[in-house]
Amino acid sequence: MKKLITEEIIRISTDEFKIADKIPLVVVLDGIRSLNNVGSIFRTSDAYRVERIMLCGITATPPNAEIHKSALGAEFSVDWQQFDETLDALKLLREEGYRILAIEQATGSTALDDFIPEAGVKYAIIMGNEVNGVQQEAIDVCDGCLELPQYGTKHSLNVAVTAGIVIYNIAQYMLRH
Repeated sequence: MKKLITEEIIRISTDEFKIADKIPLVVVLDGIRSLNNVGSIFRTSDAYRVERIMLCGITATPPNAEIHKSALGAEFSVDWQQFDETLDALKLLREEGYRILAIEQATGSTALDDFIPEAGVKYAIIMGNEVNGVQQEAIDVCDGCLELPQYGTKHSLNVAVTAGIVIYNIAQYMLRH
């Protein structure tokens, strides 16, 4: 084996990405404080061709040097929208026919391991604030909650790590079916 250098890795251009087919998944960021987390979620969304990101509440928006530091340009390839209120973003998604899922520990949540996306269904996932999670008002209008099973002493993961795990799992399923 030989490690590939950047020039050997086949990647599409930003222009090609813009017109490429996307998975029917929107990522909603509900009051994310860390610009590095926002940038990381942009980068993961680019890697798996997420349709778009909705930046809500206090979540920072591009252009921003701190977002760019971890996004590495993905903020230019992935479409995004800004909303002052998360509920406004969710209302638009509902009108556009998305099934909305909060990524949160909640009564009646579904373990990510048990979640099977339905063919032909468009999904939106809500990632919550690093301290308080997804706001209850947003959960109230969701179709359900997905939860990542955890087995250690901590009860949460970093929001960008969680987004990466969830996006990867949903994308892999959608791309195979």
